[in-house]
Amino acid sequence: MERSLLKRLETADLAELRSEWERRYGVAPGLRSPDLLRRILAWRIQAGAEGGLDRATRRLLAGNRARPETLLSEGTVITREWKGVRHEVEIADGVFLYRGERWKSLSEIARAITGTRWNGPRFFGLREAA
Repeated sequence: MERSLLKRLETADLAELRSEWERRYGVAPGLRSPDLLRRILAWRIQAGAEGGLDRATRRLLAGNRARPETLLSEGTVITREWKGVRHEVEIADGVFLYRGERWKSLSEIARAITGTRWNGPRFFGLREAA
């Protein structure tokens, strides 16, 4: 993205931002916040030049309920310390390896560790608490 355009976006008012949007993409969104429109416009320009979101992120944002653990690469090791004991889980072939056994979900592993029902991704720090 060229520097002069970035400088212009930094100081542009709402009308100027809408004009730039319309020049590039057609009808501008009806946003009233110059800051929000500035950020969205900058992202669209950057995504056009550099590429947008990857497929997994697009699916996650589209609401296909992609689980956080499905975004982990094979061979990734996640850890959690629980009551002074370090627990390691490896992602492999669509399953989770924990203490030499294959598990279908992180929630099963979290339950085995704690003895209570846990959201596995939350237990291992892959998802924020509600």
